[in-house]
Amino acid sequence: MARRKGGGLAAAAALAAIIVSLAAPAEPATLEDAVKATYLYKFEPFIEWPQSAFSSPTSPIELCLLADDTFAALLQNAVRGEHVGPRGFEVRRVSGPAAVGGCQVLYIGVADEETAAAMLDAVRGSPVLTVTDSERGAKGIINFVVRDAHVRFEIDVGAAARNGLAISSKLLSLAVSVKPKA
Repeated sequence: MARRKGGGLAAAAALAAIIVSLAAPAEPATLEDAVKATYLYKFEPFIEWPQSAFSSPTSPIELCLLADDTFAALLQNAVRGEHVGPRGFEVRRVSGPAAVGGCQVLYIGVADEETAAAMLDAVRGSPVLTVTDSERGAKGIINFVVRDAHVRFEIDVGAAARNGLAISSKLLSLAVSVKPKA
């Protein structure tokens, strides 16, 4: 897969401040949410999907969200004009497991534990990068955590492999913890 040069994860926090100023959501965005939104699309160059995950070589990367309006607006602004190789991004809000078809990334931000588990079950074994926002409960392939007032992330390599995804060692090196393949 062709990858975009430059603009790695290190720039995510700096870009987050810009994103906050560009977004015009109903509620004020937090810097934490802006950083998470930026990470969500910055992960893509470090993930390798099987060809079957996309209908064509130029199909966009579908970022599906179970999140509030503020977060959706942040992510929409963050991905505007961005590409990974020939692929742009499309942001789509989802409300339940039946709506996740066609997603390459599923972010579960605001959900009770039962809904989060059902969403993760709906894409288990499919080429979907699952990202959750939970210190406890259901966790995806990547899980956001806050450590020392900084947004960080954990990665479950086994869960990625079960979904047919490979994660770059560069991204793995930035995680606060990596759960290996079983």
